[in-house]
Amino acid sequence: MKTKTSVTRDELKQMMLTKTKFVLLDVRSPEEFENGHISFAENIPLALIEQNKFMPEPDTIVITACGKGGGRSESGADYIRSNSASTVYFLEGGTFGWLENEKNEGNV
Repeated sequence: MKTKTSVTRDELKQMMLTKTKFVLLDVRSPEEFENGHISFAENIPLALIEQNKFMPEPDTIVITACGKGGGRSESGADYIRSNSASTVYFLEGGTFGWLENEKNEGNV
């Protein structure tokens, strides 16, 4: 059975509602992050993750996000998953998908 490696926007919202302990990492560059990001995301660029500059607290769920979801966020999630005991996912649709849905729902 294949291990689940991503979460949808709805799954992330459910985690927020149930107060699940997680950290959302935006793995894009600081410049990209400044041009728009999910309000509760922390900016840890992929290059820093791949240099072991980020290791999650034990028992914390880690969710990575990039612009469109996939690519860098999946690479970052794979790297953290391989080097820690944490549960790690990447956000499907990424930052742009999240922000677009929030805008459409009037939450921005």
